[in-house]
This record gives sequence, C-alpha cells and structure tokens, in this order.
Amino acid sequence: MWRRLIYHPEVNYALRQTLVLCLPVAVGWLLGNLQNGLLFSLVPACCNIAGLDTPHKRFFKRLLIGGGLFAFSSFLVQYLGDYAVPLPIILFSMAMLLGVTGEISPLHGRLLPGALIAGIFTLSLAGRMPIWQPPSLYILGTVWYGLFNWFWFWLWKEQPMRETLSLLYRELAGYCEAKYSLLTQLADPEKTLPPLLARQQKAVDLINTCYQQMHMLAASNDNHHKRLTRAFQVALDLQEHIAVSLHQPEEVQKLVEQSHAEAVIRWNAQTIAARLRELADDILYHRLPTRFSMDKQLQALEKIARQHPANPVGNFCAWHFSRIARVLRTQRPLYQRDLMADRQKRLPLLSAIRSYLSLKSAALRTAARFAVMLAFASTLALSFNLPKPYWLLMTVMFVSQNGYSATRVRIQHRALGTLGGLVVAALTLRFQVPESAVLLVMLTLTLAGYLVIRKYYGLATIGFTVTAVYSLQLLSLNGADFLLPRLLDTLMGCLIAFAGMIWLWPQWQSGLLRQNAHDALETYQEALQKLLGDEESPQKLAWQRMRVNQAHNALFNSLNQAMQEPGFDARYLADMKLWVTHSQFIVEHINAMTILAREHTMLTPQLAERYLQACEIALQRCQQRLEYDGPSSTNNVLETDTPFQQGATTVMERHIKRILEHLGVMHTISSLAWSSRPHHGRWLSRHLRKSA
Repeated sequence: MWRRLIYHPEVNYALRQTLVLCLPVAVGWLLGNLQNGLLFSLVPACCNIAGLDTPHKRFFKRLLIGGGLFAFSSFLVQYLGDYAVPLPIILFSMAMLLGVTGEISPLHGRLLPGALIAGIFTLSLAGRMPIWQPPSLYILGTVWYGLFNWFWFWLWKEQPMRETLSLLYRELAGYCEAKYSLLTQLADPEKTLPPLLARQQKAVDLINTCYQQMHMLAASNDNHHKRLTRAFQVALDLQEHIAVSLHQPEEVQKLVEQSHAEAVIRWNAQTIAARLRELADDILYHRLPTRFSMDKQLQALEKIARQHPANPVGNFCAWHFSRIARVLRTQRPLYQRDLMADRQKRLPLLSAIRSYLSLKSAALRTAARFAVMLAFASTLALSFNLPKPYWLLMTVMFVSQNGYSATRVRIQHRALGTLGGLVVAALTLRFQVPESAVLLVMLTLTLAGYLVIRKYYGLATIGFTVTAVYSLQLLSLNGADFLLPRLLDTLMGCLIAFAGMIWLWPQWQSGLLRQNAHDALETYQEALQKLLGDEESPQKLAWQRMRVNQAHNALFNSLNQAMQEPGFDARYLADMKLWVTHSQFIVEHINAMTILAREHTMLTPQLAERYLQACEIALQRCQQRLEYDGPSSTNNVLETDTPFQQGATTVMERHIKRILEHLGVMHTISSLAWSSRPHHGRWLSRHLRKSA
C-alpha cells in the first residue's frame, strides 16, 4: 500500500513541490521571521517555470545559470527603475536580451519566462528592502531548490524515468486492446482510425520523452539505469509489433465469417494488454515482474492460421503476437539498439546569437511576443496608476503557452480559478483565525493543488489564489484590499495574453500542415531507400523507423491543433484529416517492413530497385502536389507504369503495393484539397518554403 502511495506520480510530485515551498515558511515561522520565509518560498515558482527541477546530467550547471539569470533580472529591474527608466522599456529589453536562450535548446528556452517572472516578482519588493537583498534571495532560493531536488531525486532514484515508462506501457496496452477490438470495423477507417491515431500519437510522444530523459541522464553510461534502458528497448519492440497493419479489411471480414478468429485475436490482445498494465505497475512501484505465458492463446491463433492457409490475416497476427509474447516472457528486447543515435551537440552561444538575430528565428518571435505583451501590459498598468503591476504581468506570463489551443485552455482555467479563489478568500478572511491554523490551511491547499494541477489546472488555481491572498494578509495584513484589484489584473492579463497569441506572430499549425506533410513524405522516402537498398544495419533501420513515426506524429499533432484554431477552412482540414489517415497506414507498413528486413525477408536486388523507383516517383508526385500551386495535370511528369513480375507475392511486396496505393490516394486528396485551402498569409505563396 505504501508503495502505491509514495511512488504514485501525482503524489510524489505534489510532496516534492509542497515540501520545497513550505519548509522555508516553516523554518521562518519557527524562528519568528515568517515574512522572510514567505518571501523565500516565492523563488521555487521561478525555478519550476524555468525547468530547473528537470533531472539532467548538467543539473548543477543549469542551477548556476538559472540562479544567475534570476539575480540579474532582479538587479536590472531595480537598478534601471532607480534611474527612472520606464517599466515597459525595462521589460521589453529584458525579454529581447534573454530570448537568446531559446536558440540554444528548448530546455534552455524555459529560462526566459523564469527570469522574467523573477524580475516581475522584484517589482513587489523594490523600495521595501536594499537593492542587493532580492538578488541574494533568488540566489539562495535557487541553491535551496537545487539541493532539495537533488536530494529528492537521489532518494527516489530513477523515478521520473519510471513514471514515463509506466505511462508508455499503459498507452501501449490501451492501443493494442483498442486496435484488435475494432477488427471487424476497419472497413470504415474515417470512424475507427481517429481514436487509434490518438493512442499511437500518445505512445510516440512518450517514446520521445524517454529519449530526452535518457539524454539528460546519460542513461547509457549509468549502471543504475540499465534495467530501465532494457525496459525501454522492450517498449520499442512492443510498439514496433503493435503498430503494424496488414490493412486488408476484406480478408479480415472473410476470416471472421469462416471461423471464430475475432474472439481468439481479441483474447490474445486482451492478454497482452493485461500483462502490459501489470508491467507498468511493476516499473512504477519498483517490483520484480512475475512469470508470464500465453501459450494457449497463441496455439488457438496458430490453429486458425493452419485451418485457413490462404488467408494472410491469421499468419500475420500469429507471427506478431508470438514476437510480442516472447518479449513479454523474457523481458529482453529482440535486439540491442543504439538508443543515443540522435545525439545533438548543444549550439554554442555565438552561433546561437547569430541564429537568434535572424528574422526566421522561432526563439526571436517568442521573445518578441513576450516583450510586446509585457510592454503593453505595463503601459496599461501605468495608465491606470498602478506603480507595481506584478499580478497583471505574472498572469500574462503564466497563461502564455506555445500554441493557440493550449493558451486558450490555460486562460479559461486561470480566470475561473482565480475568480473562485478570490471568492473563497473573501468569505474566509472575515474569520479571526490563529496564524498557525492559517499556515496549516495554506499547507493543505498547496498539497491539494499540486495533486490535481496536471489534470485540473483550474481547481489548482483556486487553492493557489487563496494561498496567495493569505500570504499577502500575513505579510501586510491587508489581503482583503487586494481582492478586487487582483481579479481585474487577472482578467486584463488573460485578455492581453490571448490577443498576443492571436495577433503577435502566431504559430498557426494550419499554416505548418503543408510543411509537416512534405517533411513526413521525405522521411518515408529515406526509410524506403534504406529498406529497399543495401542498408543492413538493424540499428540504423530501427532509428529510421522511429524518425518515420516521429515525423507522422508531428503532422498529426499539427492537424489536431489546426482543427481547433479560428478562421480556417473546415473543408480543407477535413481533406487533410483523410490525407493523414493514409499517411498513418504508410507508417504502419514501414513498421512491418522494418521487422521483415531485420528478419532478412528481402527482395532480389533488381526487384527491390524497381519497387524503390516506383515508390520514389509516387512520393515525389505527392511532394510536388503539396509544393506547387498549379494544375494537377502538370505535376504528373514523373508518373510511369512500372511492370512487376507476376506470380506469387511475398509479404514484403504486399506491403510495398499497399504503400503505392495509399500514395496514389494521397495525391488525389492533395489535388482536391488545394482548391479549398485557406486564401491568406503564407498560403498565398505559390512555392512551399522551409519553416524556420
């Protein structure tokens, strides 16, 4: 029972965040200096936003950089403020100066909002203490935050990676169960595929997260992570075999009508799913797995395959399920991969500055968006005679996310949560409660807020707002005077962030759909060149397979976000949804071909070359249709009839022919969808340009 409680991801995260916040407050209260304890507890909010709690092989180096930037921002706000430099100019300059961190890496890019919030917090402290005290507070607070998190991660070894792996195994279980429970409904892919695509997308996202964590922890060189590295390799094998498709719905229907194959296949899938969920719990709660066998299920499936040798579905399912069962039984991967194949060197500072100064830099656009929003918010605050508009500026920072949809959801939750929290605080401030009881309630609300913050941000905001009001009450005994101004600040901040996300260099995913589709086709071509060429390294084939899955995942994510964005043609997005569906089928066939290539089920060199030429022609036709604004007939110059030998068709050939069929449909969809594309912005360009 205690394992399930202490190792549960939400509980573990909530305990860590609550303790790092509340221990300074408790120490300050015991020493009779509650005010400094409350101020000290503000620093972890900057560290959280800056990602300084992320386990990393350069953990302490990032802490030094983060603490230095916090202190620099705090000093700059006070120093320039003493020289009567207007606040909008200060915040604008800081955002543009610190924005270069986003060009070094995404993780470094999180230092920008953290440093800006440190400067904004300082506004509430300026004039109340010496100029050196707030920077010192940030330096000491970052040191405390880093030491506490280092001790916590040392105490709960490998826990972040265990949580991700556990989620990955659960997602694979749900994907396998859902895929084979819809066996007789695959004839209508428009209805059955979207939920499967969503599950596949979540699995690939978690695989990407595992890769990132391994790079950060240098897991390949750490003996403590060998067991988790092996579990990750097992998960890659499982995803490889689960995410394959024969895509012959008529053969599936025929086999189901002639036998009880549907029940047997579902029995196998449910057995695998149950085992995967059990392994997910074993990984998360530090338990050794029990023995596993599914011989009866496999024997029933093999019997159906023998009874219907002319139908490929039985053999296909039996072969892949047997490989999955072998991996689950031995808990060892089918072969060793180079999990660090995508090593990327960090961008040096001078190179990052050069890239940052380009108008195509995404980091520059992000920094400029923050700069303009903060400058406008501070100008608005000064026009209303608010000398220290820290709540308004913090609201802008807290609700601003990378995309339109995420920002809109965060704004809704933040506004409603703040309103609810202020109402609760207004009702409870009337009671005369001892200081110790107030601190206990604040501790309880903080723990409860962090328990639900990942799933219910609005509810967590209610608790955090009540805690913030009571903090002000304990610091200055006038928390009730802040209720209405804080509500107005929150609403204004949400409106400014929403306007900035729409009008200030928005990253519309609808405009990126074409580029992501083009990139996905290019990745498919590289994979087919390796599979049908002379590449024999299983590691290189496996890594290219993951790149194919990641490219399609980026395309699918763009489509999902584009369908929630305002002002775009629904008909065009519906056509692209069908295009992405056929792209998913190609990904599944490439997954299957990678397995066959590793098993040395190859074609003759001459036949492989002819198939490769046909696939390249079809892929280039699709790319041309996406790239050029012209009549469809002018883009078919590469079209040719490639005669193939007649006779028995191998499994590899079957997959290639299915890929060619899907590419033909995708070309037709692209030709029809082009007329209903959006007619504004980058869509007016005749040629596709590489996105920055």
